[in-house]
Amino acid sequence: MTDLLIRNADVLVTMNASRAEIARGDVHIRDGEILAVGTGLSAGAAEVIDASGCVVTPGLVNTHHHLYQTLTRAVPGGQDALLFGWLKTLYPIWAKFGPEEMFTSAQVGLAELALSGCTMTSDHLYLYPNGARLDDTIAAAAEVGLRFHPTRGAMSIGESAGGLPPDSLVEREPAILADMIRVVDRFYDPRPGAMIRVGLAPCSPFSVSRELMRDAALLARDKGVMLHTHLAENDEDVAYSLAQFGCRPGQYAEDLGWTGADVWHAHCVKLEGSEIELFSRTGTGVAHCPCSNCRLGSGIAPVRAMRDAGVKVALGADGSASNDAGNLVGEARMAMLLQRVAHGADAMSAREALEIATLGGAQVLGREDLGVIAPGKRADLAIWDLRGVEAAGSWDPVAALVLCGPTRVRHLIVEGRQVVRDGQMVTLDLPRVLETQRRLATRLAG
Repeated sequence: MTDLLIRNADVLVTMNASRAEIARGDVHIRDGEILAVGTGLSAGAAEVIDASGCVVTPGLVNTHHHLYQTLTRAVPGGQDALLFGWLKTLYPIWAKFGPEEMFTSAQVGLAELALSGCTMTSDHLYLYPNGARLDDTIAAAAEVGLRFHPTRGAMSIGESAGGLPPDSLVEREPAILADMIRVVDRFYDPRPGAMIRVGLAPCSPFSVSRELMRDAALLARDKGVMLHTHLAENDEDVAYSLAQFGCRPGQYAEDLGWTGADVWHAHCVKLEGSEIELFSRTGTGVAHCPCSNCRLGSGIAPVRAMRDAGVKVALGADGSASNDAGNLVGEARMAMLLQRVAHGADAMSAREALEIATLGGAQVLGREDLGVIAPGKRADLAIWDLRGVEAAGSWDPVAALVLCGPTRVRHLIVEGRQVVRDGQMVTLDLPRVLETQRRLATRLAG
């Protein structure tokens, strides 16, 4: 048995049904499960982590990412473009990727997320050049030690058929469906506490056929896995849907079976009231990507309206080519600020933003075993040291975590195991990985 006692946290943010916050809080963990939560706990020979001066939260959950993009940050020509122009700039670069690029970029992206307090992340990988496979990113996640929800994405309509991506990056739809079956059968773990779950994720309405969207939905339900795609990201996206399909994105999704508790859509910046009601009624989730939406000038997603209507909303860092960071607590702050810009200073509190970043992500990904610090839940926790300069002088340590920082976690626990200790990765040699990343990026730019 592996025992761990987190002791004497200034505040323990449980995210339980009453949203209890426990002063001088303790958490006892055994074999990846939370056994007890309270004050003054004792645990015999357990390893002790002293959380004095710290806030302890559930691990943050990232519900939309493109890990391969950590190799293409700040690319000239894409820095000031809207979504479609940005994609046209980057597609030819991504076409040069192979297995090594996919593996290394995933290692870097996952480490960056971990250092920002993220214990579980999804990934949307929708291009597979030069022999790359979803297996490459899964291997990286296993090494880093984060809980992983990769999705087998796809593009099937290239430029010659009226789509946006170059023909060299699209796949034949029978091959896509066959590989979807392969990765689900090989990697999907349905058990509580699973470290890996696999979803199906045709890229977007402008890069796959209606037939593939429908077939993927049927396959996902047959296999009991979740569905994910981009939807209503900006005005161009909506215009494409109206021109090509004669309907808005929400109607397109509903017609093809892409609503329900087993579906979550990324962005949803341009959803209208009827589409928000549809998502609420069907239990469809949303991955809100505030920094990426700002970077690409896509707009401010109607998160306040979604939350008020009962839509499940979580956070997504999106790709590092459109963010360009992978800091999830930074996304929580941006989500809060954007709703205040749109609706006033009382539109979203720091605590609501933190809830979206933790419990909200677990709910969107269908993980009832996560997102709450309570007995019986899995032990995914972030420990934040508020004694540094970022939070100096703060009166409310929980609100301070979102309002001012820190933005880097002190310790990170995933399934009861330390992934970050004293602000440093302990599961991989990060300097060595970064050197490989620099070499690969230089080669791509050459």
